[in-house]
Amino acid sequence: MKLLLDTHIFLWYISGDERLSKSIRESIQNFDNRIYLSVVSIWEAIVKYNLGKLPLPNPPALYLPKQRNQHKISSLELDEASVCQLTKPPPIHRDPFDRILICQAMEKGLTIVTQDKVISDYSVPILK
Repeated sequence: MKLLLDTHIFLWYISGDERLSKSIRESIQNFDNRIYLSVVSIWEAIVKYNLGKLPLPNPPALYLPKQRNQHKISSLELDEASVCQLTKPPPIHRDPFDRILICQAMEKGLTIVTQDKVISDYSVPILK
């Protein structure tokens, strides 16, 4: 399975947060699965960090890529084809970061790992 981690799932995973279910943790750690973190999630975390809404042990531009690499999670670049998907999904979700993750999942055939109930309203595979 090809899994795209929502930003909060990645942050919970790298911090050992107990809100992350055992089944999701095992899915991320399963070597049969290909795990991705979008550059959009890095962008979102940097924005929230700069607004004082996301405490991190080190600056996000250094800390997050290091954690992604350390946990053997692949980086997913934002490409034009994914951005063009923005014309397709209805505007159910107002969060622009989540909307582009949905579009990346649609374009790349990925399953989104999330606890965001609104994302479930889209026709994209979800692992929760």
